[in-house]
Amino acid sequence: MSAAIRVASFLGLMLVSMQSWAEYQLDLRPGVTSFSQGAYGIHTLVMWICVVIGVIVFGAMIYSIIMHRKSRGAKAAKFDDNLTVEIIWTVVPFIILGFMAVPATKVLLAMEDVSNSDMSIKITGYQWKWHYDYNVGENAQDINFFSNLSTPIEEIQNKATKSENYLLEVDNRIVIPVNKKVRLLFTSNDVIHAWWIPAFGVKKDAIPGYINESWVKTDKIGTYRGQCAELCGTNHGFMPIVVDVVSEADYVAWVDSKKQQAAAAEESANKTWTKDELMEHGKSVYATSCAACHQANGEGIPNVFPGLKGSAVAVGDIAKHIDVIVNGVPGTAMQAFGPQLNDADIAALVTYERNAWGNDVGDMAQPADIKAAR
Repeated sequence: MSAAIRVASFLGLMLVSMQSWAEYQLDLRPGVTSFSQGAYGIHTLVMWICVVIGVIVFGAMIYSIIMHRKSRGAKAAKFDDNLTVEIIWTVVPFIILGFMAVPATKVLLAMEDVSNSDMSIKITGYQWKWHYDYNVGENAQDINFFSNLSTPIEEIQNKATKSENYLLEVDNRIVIPVNKKVRLLFTSNDVIHAWWIPAFGVKKDAIPGYINESWVKTDKIGTYRGQCAELCGTNHGFMPIVVDVVSEADYVAWVDSKKQQAAAAEESANKTWTKDELMEHGKSVYATSCAACHQANGEGIPNVFPGLKGSAVAVGDIAKHIDVIVNGVPGTAMQAFGPQLNDADIAALVTYERNAWGNDVGDMAQPADIKAAR
């Protein structure tokens, strides 16, 4: 069997295979918000206008090529211009563009109309996570949290089977009530990011020192996922977004649970932890906030991110260690975690880094030590 026949057979099997068509989708998704569906409608309208124009233009070309070819004795007409034809091919496209511009402008204006919002969420991009602050300004609910990738490191390193939502799951989801207009404010703490949820039709840049706006409102309860859509550094692909749209009653319950978590975090900062408690909690904090750069084994990425295993910081003066985590290291990729983690989190993290991977320094930090270092 020749190589050409083998290739043709393989392609034929691929084309008729049901599995190869399982994820096939010809069209865009309509989305679940009014303006995402409006954008889908504009796309469909313009596509069919293009199809009609294409059929007319290429049909006329093919007809002319066949019916007026030289072999049939056709002779080219001799004329310099035709005012009627020129007027037609100027006016008709103008009318078509106007026909497309009116609905497109309506959708674009609707996308930017954040008036009469029921609530606001400020979204701040970090390398590489998102921070959410609910109801900035008036009627603030004092709910703010970081949302980090929660895909297990074993899946990322191909040591475990990848889950259905690989790189699209987070530890803290955004929760918004159904049928409520939510104003979204976008900014960044470091570099340019982009907050993108395809089902919402929202894709806005988060730019340092600048505020962008958008909004979302849907009547469809469910879970919607997105990602950072602006190349923002080494772990750009590890910035997923997950939004739960829930009933109003479930939203109220979520708000109450968040307030209880905040109270518990504040209480934890005032107690004295055992070393075992600090190590257990520190391992969790490290996996969420540090492992992406320094790796789960603490060895880092050579020439990119330094290792913590046996490092001068992790086995040296504990006060210096705390300072590095709280305030970061200017001019490097080591950001300040003081604004991102509470006192108990940082105390546990410091303790874990000083006693994991064979460091075995033996000392530990308490939340009171972190509070004093801020």
